Amino acid sequence: MVETVKVRVAKHNDVAPLVKFNQLMAWETEQKELDMDTLTKGVSALISDETKGFYLVAEKEQEVVGSLMVTTEWSDWRNAVFWWIQSVYISPDYRRKGIYAQLYSQVKILAEQQKDVCGFRLYVEKENAIAQKTYESLGMQASHYLMYEE
Repeated sequence: MVETVKVRVAKHNDVAPLVKFNQLMAWETEQKELDMDTLTKGVSALISDETKGFYLVAEKEQEVVGSLMVTTEWSDWRNAVFWWIQSVYISPDYRRKGIYAQLYSQVKILAEQQKDVCGFRLYVEKENAIAQKTYESLGMQASHYLMYEE
């Protein structure tokens, strides 16, 4: 069953649900507790400064039920930007109901309006087969790159 939601760019009054979603995601994926003050400042900073990126939220009856964050990466090879999709979270009661597809659709619409977006990237945990199938069903493919961090 597909749930129809309203998808929009996040505003300052969305900080609390976005912080909550980030905390829940960190715990679900890594059993990691995030510092509330740092996280609140980080979410607020992105919403306040569009050069950092933006969040999209999915609302059902004025309740935020899903979100994702977009940041950019300049590609000198393409003379354009990739949009990185990050911090994807859908409330458990709304998972597998097409919410992410609606968020992703809005990402693509916004990218078309920018004229300099050459593609979309995201990372997903190796074991998260459900998320991988969702991304593949929307036309994304696994890349040949591995991700390293320090």
